[in-house]
Amino acid sequence: MNRRERQAAILRLVQDRDLSTQAALVQELQDEGHDVVQTTVSRDVAELGLVKVRAPSGRLIYAPPGTGDADRLRAIGAAMRRYAIGVQAATSGLVVVTTPSGYASALAQAIDEGSHPSIAGTLAGDNTIFVAAKDGTTAHELQAELAAYLADGVSG
Repeated sequence: MNRRERQAAILRLVQDRDLSTQAALVQELQDEGHDVVQTTVSRDVAELGLVKVRAPSGRLIYAPPGTGDADRLRAIGAAMRRYAIGVQAATSGLVVVTTPSGYASALAQAIDEGSHPSIAGTLAGDNTIFVAAKDGTTAHELQAELAAYLADGVSG
C-alpha cells in the first residue's frame, strides 16, 4: 500500500468510525490487512490535518479537517439552547449570559471547549456567565450571535 492509498483508508475510517486514538486507527488499518505502524499513522494524521471533535457520546474522536469548526459551533449552539435563558451586551467587550440556577458552569465549559473564534473566554457563577469578546468583536456583535443560537432553538 502506498502513502496515498493508506491516507485514503485513514480518511474513510475516521468518517465511518469513532476512533479516538492513533492506536485504534492503527488497529483498524491492520484489521483491514494494511501493514502499518503507529509512527507512520502519526505522520499521516498530521499530513491529513485530522482534528479531534466531540462525538455525540462525549468522547473526542478523529475527523477530517474542517469538521471540527462546524461541530464545535454546533455544540455551543446546543448548549446555549439547553442552558441559556438570556443574553445581554454589558460593555464594549463583555456579554452576560444568564441560566437557571446551577447551570452557568456547564454552559461556560461548553463555550470554552467550543473555541469560538470571537470569544476570548468565560467566567461563570451560579446562574451568570461573563463572556469576553476577542479584540475586533464588539459586545453587541457577540450578543447577537449568541442570542441567535437561542432563536434557532425556538424556530427549529
